[in-house]
Amino acid sequence: MKIKIARQIATVFGLGYCPKAPGTIGSLAGLILCVLLHKYELIYLIIFIALFSAGVISSRKIEEETKEKDPSYIVIDEFACIFIAFLSIPITPLTLVIGFGLYRFIDISKIPPLKLLEKYGNGWGVMLDDLAAGIYVNLILRMLTV
Repeated sequence: MKIKIARQIATVFGLGYCPKAPGTIGSLAGLILCVLLHKYELIYLIIFIALFSAGVISSRKIEEETKEKDPSYIVIDEFACIFIAFLSIPITPLTLVIGFGLYRFIDISKIPPLKLLEKYGNGWGVMLDDLAAGIYVNLILRMLTV
């Protein structure tokens, strides 16, 4: 993958260069796509898998090229993994607010074992901690919506 393409994917077409809260902006953009695709669960899953895979590959390329470990301008992880937070969860204004807030809190605070997942190399560490955050949020939302 060429570095220019990897940079476009990893930064979600430049969103990662936002001067303030690039991860939150990336998550919000991902949330918008989640809401648009939510009714089409198979397409939702396929898009998540494609985004996650592209995230691993592009993140690896950026980390190799820049020698930086998970730079803040890589936001494909937040963009893609918020999909897991809302997988098979009823979309309501309340679940959106709670889910988004929890996702950002858990991702930023790196509650255990999220910090450990960052240690994986080759782009995996960039993506896995956000995947785990999405899983945590999904489980919490399931408990709240029962």
